[in-house]
Amino acid sequence: MSRAELDLAVDWARAEGWNPGLHDAGAFHAADPSGFLAGRLDGRPVASISVVRYPGRFGFLGFYIVRPEARGRGYGWQLWQAGLKHLEGCTVGLDGVVAQQENYRRSGFALAYRNIRFGGAPPRGAIGRRPADARTVPFDRLLALDSALFPAPRPGFLANWIALPGTTALAALRDGGLAGFGVIRPCHSGHKIGPLYADDDATARDLLLALAEQAGEGPVYLDVPEVNAPAVRLAEELGLTPQFETARMYLGPAPAVDTSRLFGVTTFELG
Repeated sequence: MSRAELDLAVDWARAEGWNPGLHDAGAFHAADPSGFLAGRLDGRPVASISVVRYPGRFGFLGFYIVRPEARGRGYGWQLWQAGLKHLEGCTVGLDGVVAQQENYRRSGFALAYRNIRFGGAPPRGAIGRRPADARTVPFDRLLALDSALFPAPRPGFLANWIALPGTTALAALRDGGLAGFGVIRPCHSGHKIGPLYADDDATARDLLLALAEQAGEGPVYLDVPEVNAPAVRLAEELGLTPQFETARMYLGPAPAVDTSRLFGVTTFELG
């Protein structure tokens, strides 16, 4: 894809109800400029897929969209095959919507766990220990935490992610160490928190409430791995309600990720 076509794919994702961030495309493109493919029909883009290749033989598949007028003719399958070829030799992750999960299984992907999108207006509650601006924390410390809770290092993506327009990034500092980290960004509807990393649910609560203060009166969304029971409980206690679900699936060996500290997924599009 050209950079302009990536903007178009983000707009398609909005039309599908995925609610991407207003400025996501720039950070996405920084992750792997060659990892976004478009299917063209008569010179016009009609399909998209992202197949971002990270270090350590790990890739993530997203943005798998065929325009409604071009569906049912095999164009998506052609693009799917091209995308997996780009990720040949990698373990590949994706967050699959319910309607497509059986198709992904037939392609060799196996379920790791469900993600649940929670949404609503968290209360303006008391924050136990107010987090710091994450951009005042040495970047290598943020990257080390992100790399511990994501299957591969992604410095270019992360540097852009915390600097997107309208974005707030906060860090929980404890005894000189980094106990948690979270980002909130404006989306087409409300604001979305992701990632949300924390050593424990009290730290996650402080980060979530402090981040939600940046959202004004609009809804806040958080994509929670269902296997992290304290994260699900926290979302429910703060009055957020389930909106829809996806399945985290992997082609190849599932990476070892400490989901007990993963309270919110970064994005369904890039992992």
